Amino acid sequence: MVFSSLLFLFRFLPLALAAYYLAPKKLRNLILFLSSLIFYAWGEPVYVVLILFSTLLDYMTGRIAGYCRATGQMNKARLAVFVSAFTNLALLAFFKYADFFVQTLHSVCAVDLPAPGVALPIGISFYTFQTMSYTIDVYRGDAKVQKNLITFGAYVSLFPQLIAGPIVRFKSVCEQLDHRKESVDSFFYGIVRFTAGLGKKVLIANQIGAVWSEIAAIHTDHLTVLTAWIGIAAYALQIYFDFSGYSDMAIGLGSMFGFSFPENFDYPYESKTVTEFWRRWHISLGVWFREYVYIPLGGNQKGTGRQMINIAIVWFLTGLWHGAYWNFVLWGVYYSVLLVLEKFFLLLLLQKRPAWCGHIYSILCTLIGMSLFSYQDMADGPGYLQTLYFQGKAGWYDQQTLWLTVSNIGLFFIAAVGCTSLMKRLALEKCLPASTKKGAAIRDAAAICYTAAVFAACLGMLVNSSYNPFLYFRF
Repeated sequence: MVFSSLLFLFRFLPLALAAYYLAPKKLRNLILFLSSLIFYAWGEPVYVVLILFSTLLDYMTGRIAGYCRATGQMNKARLAVFVSAFTNLALLAFFKYADFFVQTLHSVCAVDLPAPGVALPIGISFYTFQTMSYTIDVYRGDAKVQKNLITFGAYVSLFPQLIAGPIVRFKSVCEQLDHRKESVDSFFYGIVRFTAGLGKKVLIANQIGAVWSEIAAIHTDHLTVLTAWIGIAAYALQIYFDFSGYSDMAIGLGSMFGFSFPENFDYPYESKTVTEFWRRWHISLGVWFREYVYIPLGGNQKGTGRQMINIAIVWFLTGLWHGAYWNFVLWGVYYSVLLVLEKFFLLLLLQKRPAWCGHIYSILCTLIGMSLFSYQDMADGPGYLQTLYFQGKAGWYDQQTLWLTVSNIGLFFIAAVGCTSLMKRLALEKCLPASTKKGAAIRDAAAICYTAAVFAACLGMLVNSSYNPFLYFRF
C-alpha cells in the first residue's frame, strides 16, 4: 500500500484517523501500533514477524543498556548495543545483500552457490537504522529508556514514515510519543502538507517518470546524445519529486497524528556545491551517517588522511545502503571523490566564482551522479552512459529528440520551477504575508483552495492512470 493510492486515501487513512481520535488518549499509541502493523501487513504479511522481532530485540537491548548504564556496568551496556547492532545489520545483510554477495562470488571466483532468492522486506533499511539509533542513544545517554513496549512498537512501525522515511531518531520524538498534543492547527497543516506531497508525486513525478521510462526503453544504437540528457534530467526530477513528495506526505501524516517529523529535503537543486547538495538532500540519512558512522570513526579530528578515509567509508556505505548493486557502490565512490576534492580545494575555488557557476557545477555533478544511480543492470548502463558522454551511435539529435522536447517542455518547466523555492517565497513572502489576522485568514483560505484543487487533480490522475511507481519503496 502506497500513500498515492485510492485504497490508502479513501479506506485506510480515514479509518486509522477515526480509530485514533475516537480512542482515549492512553490508547492512541496502541491504535497507531496496530494501524501500522495492518499497513505493513497489507503488502507483506509474512514480514510482520520480522519487524516485530526487531521491535522486541531493540526494546530489550535498550532496557538492558539503560539499566547497565545507570548502574555503572558500561561493559554490559556496550554488549547490549553490540547485540542490537549486530543482529539488525545481520538481518539487513541477509535480506538485502545475500543475493548480491552470492552473485559477486560467482562472477569473481566462479563459485557455484545457489542464491537465496529472498524478497526484500519493505522499509527494512529505514526501520533498522531507527531501532539501532535508539539503543545507541540510550547507551550514550542521549535518549531516555522507553519502558512501554506498545509505545516503542508504535515508534518503530509508525506507518507515516515506515517504508521510506524520513529516518526519525528516537531522541527527536521520545517526548512526543508520551506527551504529544494534537490540535486543529497541526491537523490542518498536516492535510495541506500531505496534499502538497501527493501533488509532487502524482502530478509531476509520475508524469516526468513516464518520459524517463520511454527514453530508457530506447536501444542505445538509436539513442542520441540530447535524448539521453533529456532522459537523465527527467530521471533526476522524477526521483526528487517522488522522494521529496513522499517525505512531505510522511510529515503531513505525522502532523495529523500530533507528531513533528524532521524535514528531509531543502530544495537541493538550488545548491552551489556538492557538499551543500548533500546537506539538503535526504537530510535524515545524512544526519544518521554523520552521527553514527562519520563522527565515531573520528570525523575530521584525526588528520587529513584519516578524514579522507572516513569520507570514503561513509560514502561506500551510503551507496551500498541504497541497493545491492554495483552501480550504487560506484555512485558512492563518485561522491566520496567529489566531496574530498571540495573539502581540500574546490570549495575555495568555487567561492571566488559567481554564484551561477556553482549552480551549474552542482547540477552537472548531480546529473552525472544520477546517470550512475539510474541503472541497476550494469549490462545496460554502459551503453546509455556512452551515449550520454558524447559517444553515441545515433548522433546528437533526431526527430524523436525534437518531439520529446516540444511535447514535454511545459512539464519540464513546471518541474524545474517546482524544485526551487521560488514559488514558496513568492506565495508566502510577497503575495500572502501573514503578519496580520486578515493576512493569516487570507493565507488559510488560499491554502484550502490550493489543497482542494491539487487533491482533485490527483484523484483525476489516479483514476485514469495505472502508472504510479514509488522509487524508494523497497529501500
